[in-house]
Amino acid sequence: MLKTNPLLENRSKLFTLTIFAVIGILAIPVILPHIFHKFQVFHILLHLSGIGLAAFLSIVSVIAYARVRTRRLLFTMLAFSIFVASETLSLVDAAWQYTYYLGVFSAGEIGHFLSLCTLGMFAISVFRRD
Repeated sequence: MLKTNPLLENRSKLFTLTIFAVIGILAIPVILPHIFHKFQVFHILLHLSGIGLAAFLSIVSVIAYARVRTRRLLFTMLAFSIFVASETLSLVDAAWQYTYYLGVFSAGEIGHFLSLCTLGMFAISVFRRD
């Protein structure tokens, strides 16, 4: 039987820990260089909150998938995990515009493609009959 951690059972503590971890890890390299740019810092904070929420939902969906093990939860878990990657690339594009490319594609374009993949995974998990 799966032994659970009390931290993983309390969703509010897990949410708080996830948000503080994301902000703590990304505050100095991402927020600090742009702190005096009026609207760009708000755009960056928007993507940071998206990463935090997506990371929290990824953790919760991993816990749910470990308990139930259905394909619907697998696709939901993958969707939230892909959304973390999508928001991370969107954050990179917001903080350092036109700097990082994968071949001919910018980080923003790859982030949009991953957002589309997220929607596809959610569609599969909703319309799947398990």
